Amino acid sequence: MANRQLSGLDQILTQLDQGLRTVLGNAPAPQRVSPAVELSESELSGQERQHALGLMRVNHAGEVCAQALYQGQALTAKLPEVGEQMEHAAAEEIDHLAWCEERIHELGGRTSALNPLWYAMSFGIGAGAGLISDKLSLGFVAATEDQVCDHLQQHLEELPANDQKSRAIVAQMLEDEARHAQSALDAGGHQFPAPVKKLMTLVSSAMTGSSYRL
Repeated sequence: MANRQLSGLDQILTQLDQGLRTVLGNAPAPQRVSPAVELSESELSGQERQHALGLMRVNHAGEVCAQALYQGQALTAKLPEVGEQMEHAAAEEIDHLAWCEERIHELGGRTSALNPLWYAMSFGIGAGAGLISDKLSLGFVAATEDQVCDHLQQHLEELPANDQKSRAIVAQMLEDEARHAQSALDAGGHQFPAPVKKLMTLVSSAMTGSSYRL
């Protein structure tokens, strides 16, 4: 029974359960310990704390999108190995989701109220890309992860210099996301042209701007 093949309905119900847990419940337990766990809390001004909170809320929203994107692609992937790669990447992103959520709570804030919207949109995009082709799906992962890396690098520059806990989390996320992008290209992902990436940047900016405040 443990190794039986899931039916289409089983897979849909599994994805629905995963989505509800991601946007409504606490993040699943991470496989890796947070990079910030052994670092001491720094003294932050009110303005610094609010800025760090906003940035970490954006990062958490990005991980919600990543979960949805990977789950949608895993559901519609045509080759089993591509689906397995998507599920593995989603499992690694759970670490980021949990780390960001923990840090947000430490800073005295809450996750974005818009997360259900971001999850639904990203799941639809991921499933749609997977329906078209695995090459497009993998290429979309690589392009998305490139966008995430750009945001994370910017956040490392903007986070308060003495907020070592947030900075440690973001630095580890940046390393992981860059690896995910390269893995997707190595697996045969389509290299998106610059105009498409520019459009993705505009859409991403709308998400980050609203999640920073909400």
